[in-house]
Formats: sequence, structure tokens, C-alpha cells
Amino acid sequence: MMSLRSLVAFAAVLAVPAVAAAYPGGTPNFQTNVAPFCAGCHSSRDVDALAGTGERAEKEVAEKKHIALILAGSKGYADLSDADRAMLADQIRALDKATTIKVEAPASAAKGATFQVTVTVTGGAGPVVGVMLLDRPHRWFGRPISAAGWAVVGPPVIIGPDGQPQTEWLSKRPDGLDRNLSYVNVTGVSSDAATEQWASAKVIFNLRAPDRAGTYPLSAALLYGTEKSSVLGYTTNAMGWKEVRGGLTGSSGRVLFAPLQSIVVE
Repeated sequence: MMSLRSLVAFAAVLAVPAVAAAYPGGTPNFQTNVAPFCAGCHSSRDVDALAGTGERAEKEVAEKKHIALILAGSKGYADLSDADRAMLADQIRALDKATTIKVEAPASAAKGATFQVTVTVTGGAGPVVGVMLLDRPHRWFGRPISAAGWAVVGPPVIIGPDGQPQTEWLSKRPDGLDRNLSYVNVTGVSSDAATEQWASAKVIFNLRAPDRAGTYPLSAALLYGTEKSSVLGYTTNAMGWKEVRGGLTGSSGRVLFAPLQSIVVE
């Protein structure tokens, strides 16, 4: 059995890459399908994303779960003056207002036919955002799109903010495994709330319709951060990395859904 000293040392070694490679820097080491419940430390823009969950929904809204901490000077926000905290809150609200997700999909499809779904996202603090296709726009009950009967065919096409295709994230998935994922990371995202400059990107998914006629649901979600869009929202560590001021549990991330669509399969 390991001694207490050995356990502490081992934990410290594990902690270093986790901080550098995990949230809020996307999921650089996890190339697989996910659902929005994985972002439990994020906030929601409104209670509709948690419909049917009662009082729990109110606690997840950004104004209470994130902005209130800033204005109260909790966590890392204590180092800011009252005026700077108010400015940071306003800049984050501006980013949230400007951040959008839009899904373009056909109204109908033939049984077993393949077609494209384009998800366009704007905003998010970056440097990474996550995009996923879902069966419903719900924070805790949404499932990957395959649960609704759709099949993702081939790897998604990721077009970054510079207009160029991105393949690095998907290529980390081993060659022996399919890359027909319903979730991706988009890198190179950078927005500036002070100057109201917002990044934009898109992801193109190829879907195959179910073999049975019917009406099938489709939605999408955007996972994004907020604090790195403001110079007040982050600190810089000794290695030059930007660290969100509220910390990894500060609820500065967001989950934003596209409206639910229904596609008729004939």
C-alpha cells in the first residue's frame, strides 16, 4: 500500500496535465460522443434548458450561478474592485447576448437517405467551444442524436473561425475507430467583449435518416466559456496560460441549445 506521502505526490503528478488539458480548454483528450449533462459546472442562459426540473432549474441560470459570484466578490473575483466586477459582469452579459447557435437541416428526408446538417455558432470566449447534435434541447435529459434514430455518417467537417477546415481534434481518435461523432471541439475561437468582436465557426454533419417513416427530433448544443473574452476575466499563470478567474468550478461556462426541429422521414 502506498504511503500518504506517496499518494500526495502521485495526485500532484496527475493534477498537472488535468489543469492544462481539461475544462475550460475543451476536451482535447476525449474524442467521443457526449451529452450536455457532462457540463455540470456550466450555467444555463434560461430555465427552459432545464424544463421540468422544478426549483433546481433556477439555481442553474447564469445570473445566479455565475454572475452573482462575480458581483459578490466570491472566489477569484475578490481581487477585483467593485467597478471592475460590475464591468466584468456587463461584458459577460454582452458575450452571452451575442453568442448564438443555428441549425440548418431539411424539413424532410427519404427513408435511409443521407443529408447534411450545418450548425453555425457565433461568440463564446474560446479558445475552444464544443458543438453537439442532440435529440432534444435539454440540459439533463438530452441525448446524442443517435438516440432519436439518426446515424452520423463519416467524420464531421469542422470549419474554424479562420474559414479553414480543422482535423487535429478528430485525428486524435485512433484510426481503427470510426470518426462519425455527434460531438466535436472547435479550436482557435477568440472573442473580445470590450470591442464586441465575436468569433464564428460551423460544423457540417452528414446524417442518415431512419429506415422507418415518421417524424424525428433534432437539436444541437453549444458549450462555451465566457471569462476569457475579457481582460478582467482571467489571470495568467507562470507558464503563460490563461486561467479563468472563477476557477474550474466557477460556473463561467455555458450550455446553449438550438430550438428543437422536427424532420419528416417519408
